[in-house]
Amino acid sequence: MDKAKRFLSRNAMLVVLIATMLFFEVLISANDKGSLFSPQNLTNLIGQNGYVVILATGMLLCILTGGNVDLAVGSIVILVSAMAGVFIVEWGINPYISIVLCLILGILIGMWQAFWIAYMRVPPFIATLAGMLTFRGLALIILGSKNIGPFPESFKSIFNNFLPKSFMTSDNPDVVLTVSVAVAVVLSILIIFLQISSRMQKKRKGYVVDSLAATILRPVIVGIVLIFVFWRLGMHNGIPVVLIHIGVITLIYTYFTQNVIYGRYLYAMGGNEKAARLSGVNTKRMMFFAYTNMGFLSAVAALVCVARFNMASTQAGNGYELDAIAACFIGGASAYGGVGTVRGAVIGAIFMGVLNMGMSLLGADPNIQRVVKGLVLLAAVVFDIISKNRKQAA
Repeated sequence: MDKAKRFLSRNAMLVVLIATMLFFEVLISANDKGSLFSPQNLTNLIGQNGYVVILATGMLLCILTGGNVDLAVGSIVILVSAMAGVFIVEWGINPYISIVLCLILGILIGMWQAFWIAYMRVPPFIATLAGMLTFRGLALIILGSKNIGPFPESFKSIFNNFLPKSFMTSDNPDVVLTVSVAVAVVLSILIIFLQISSRMQKKRKGYVVDSLAATILRPVIVGIVLIFVFWRLGMHNGIPVVLIHIGVITLIYTYFTQNVIYGRYLYAMGGNEKAARLSGVNTKRMMFFAYTNMGFLSAVAALVCVARFNMASTQAGNGYELDAIAACFIGGASAYGGVGTVRGAVIGAIFMGVLNMGMSLLGADPNIQRVVKGLVLLAAVVFDIISKNRKQAA
């Protein structure tokens, strides 16, 4: 019983996500609205929420430093989108060179905000609020109240294509399905292997570890879900390329936060910045890194959005910062900093996407959707506060 409680407590948000998806599936099917798990809907779910996962990953690092957030990410997205339109569509620069230029622009914007926050001690809320206004204004000046597009296929295929369909001479659906499932099986075996390997390393170092059965259970569940999702994706067009980008970003930042000393510094800052500084952590440098990285990932998200919508729009980036912040807190990040995982942020982003798609398929009013998402965010933060108070009382 204790092991079951421990497993549920560690994977509460994952259990809630699965339960929410099943709940919507039952409601949607009962109302003859199709299926949440249809191949097309799953493909749309990934495409529509790719930018949220990317932004939430960067936002998590800012939150870890002490509950700080970046309000300018949506404005960075529209500014980078506008410049991508100028580089590729208006000036005809090679798409690959343009991508590099856009990423450099995102880094420079992040460094600009990071300088004021880390070295001039401007509160992150104020500095990024100023950035939100400034960068959106610059983007609208560049766009001139018009959208820029369409973009060439050579650019769109980098972010908005499918594997393996786009790389085969034949569109045989059986081959697409077989390759998609095969990729899922290989990934599932790799996840299980890495989990067991991590357990063995911890055991050799004398750490307390879960039983072998408990260690294997979670990756097995993840593997089953992965195979199911890839099977459904294979029945449509195959694996979205944006899912590959998301997977790579998730793996890199998961490893960074869990296994790299600088990632652990971010958690130390959130726990007690003064103590971290006295322990030798260069807190200014880490704060500078967190917000510079946020600018870089905002540029990546901008390129994903431009490829998906096939234009640099004057409406791009609206509310993106709120989506990213909500995904982090719903995924278990603490409003006080020092607590949170990349995996949790990804689950939070998917959870929000499921809420949006589920309510849309049911025909819910958009205003009702906002109310529900607001209440879910409030509940997540309240739960964090209650949990923190209980630990302090104990």
